[in-house]
Amino acid sequence: QVQLVESGGGLVQAGGSLRLSCAASGRTFSNYAMGWFRQAPGKEREFVAAISWSATNTAYAASVKGRFTISRDNAKNTVYLQMNNLKPEDTAVYCCAADYSYYSGRYSTQQYDYNYWGQGTQVTVSS
Repeated sequence: QVQLVESGGGLVQAGGSLRLSCAASGRTFSNYAMGWFRQAPGKEREFVAAISWSATNTAYAASVKGRFTISRDNAKNTVYLQMNNLKPEDTAVYCCAADYSYYSGRYSTQQYDYNYWGQGTQVTVSS
C-alpha cells in the first residue's frame, strides 16, 4: 500500500503561482511513477502531468505545458507540481497518483494505470 497526501492548494489570483506537494508513505516511493490529475466541477478527471520514478522523463497536458512543472525528491518521498501563470480554468481539485513501474523511465498519462490516489487539494484561481 502507498498512502498519498496532497497539500499546497488554495485561492490565488489569475497570473499567480502555487506549488502543490504530494507526500507518500508505505512502499518504496522510488519504484513508483507519479502523476497529477485534476477534476473541475461538472467535468471528468483529466491528466495534468506525470514523472517517471527516475525523474528522467516527464509529460504534460497541452493545457498546462510551459506553465506547470512536475518534479520529485525520492529522498523525501515527495512529488511536486509547480504551477505558474495560473488561469481561472485551472480551478479544480488536484490529486496525485502512484503507478508501480519496473522501468525507471516509464510514466503513464492514463488514469487506469495508477494504483494509488490521494484525496486531493483544492486550487481556485480568481479572475
